Amino acid sequence: MSWTILQGIPIHYAYLDRQSPRTFVFINSLGTDFRIWDAVVDKLKDYGNILRFDKPGHGLSGLPSKPFKIQDYAELTLELMDFLQIERAVVVGLSIGGIIAQYLGVHHPLRIEKLILSNTAPKIGSTETWNARIEKVRNEGIESIADMVMKVWFSEQFHRERSAELLGYRNMLANSPLEGYLMACAAIRDNDLSAEITQIQLPCLCFGGTADGSTPPVLVESMANAIPDAQFVLISDVGHIPCVEAPHKIVHEILDFVVYSDTKSLYQKGMITRRSVLGDAHVDRAEANKTEFDRTFQEYITNNAWGAIWSRPGLTKRERSMLTIAVLATLGQEEELAMHLRATANTGTSLEDIKETLLHIAIYAGVPVSNTAFRVAKKIFEKE
Repeated sequence: MSWTILQGIPIHYAYLDRQSPRTFVFINSLGTDFRIWDAVVDKLKDYGNILRFDKPGHGLSGLPSKPFKIQDYAELTLELMDFLQIERAVVVGLSIGGIIAQYLGVHHPLRIEKLILSNTAPKIGSTETWNARIEKVRNEGIESIADMVMKVWFSEQFHRERSAELLGYRNMLANSPLEGYLMACAAIRDNDLSAEITQIQLPCLCFGGTADGSTPPVLVESMANAIPDAQFVLISDVGHIPCVEAPHKIVHEILDFVVYSDTKSLYQKGMITRRSVLGDAHVDRAEANKTEFDRTFQEYITNNAWGAIWSRPGLTKRERSMLTIAVLATLGQEEELAMHLRATANTGTSLEDIKETLLHIAIYAGVPVSNTAFRVAKKIFEKE
């Protein structure tokens, strides 16, 4: 977590700098802070730099001296990107964050690689409904609407099965700074980008949730239909905040849209992942040594191991690396084990992770197996 001051406002942000050519910028929803993206970031961190921040008046960020409109939130987002020397980014916006992202797509397209708009629309709600909410919250506090908001934020299944998390997110909303919440409500009320989003000439992915009571799927799909190069994805059994309810589904769609969008085959997807894990030098050597005799086998490995399994978002590369090391050590495959131990330099797997993995298999696969794996690992890492 870090802070900076922009326009005289303390801004709370988290920037994961992986020295990647690609950066993701996440903009959160009304009444939340950037922690709603935690599970998504954990699964996406192998694929680029990641910036999250609390909008002014939300989370730990301060209030501006004058009320912000959507344009002001967007301009501050760009200032934060400038401060962190982010020239261009994949912008992911949820709800009001999605409205801010739409504004950026219309007015600052050169700063955007791709747009991802989650549970949002160019115009959300009516003036009357927002005025009623503003009046109620000003008079009775955010607590007075918290239960109602939870019903539209999360599905019935989430309410039944994840009650502790539900209470946590209810507290996040109820503890939001009052003036910041009211300011954002007014900004949504006064915004209408319906006539402008047809100008967006960027690749765009739009999410809707079947149980979203705030921005129903038909509203999100209508937005997608209005943006020339947009696609609509409906996420089943989630409400207004799918990054909390179903982060694995969100990450899968993001990876397909951003990382694999230009990949025409499973083989190409597998080759991207294979190079990111094993390194270009290793893959180049393997490709150079490939003959007609083993070509089919090499394609099988790239398609199925790297394209179909390693490219899945359900586990991080670090987690897959540890599992692979454990299995190869157990099977006594020393050559493959050595290759994957060397690859840990690219997967974020630490020496401590490796040590714990090899200790773990001593119990479940046997001490001799673990002893051999330690010997292979020592030989590799002592050289380095």
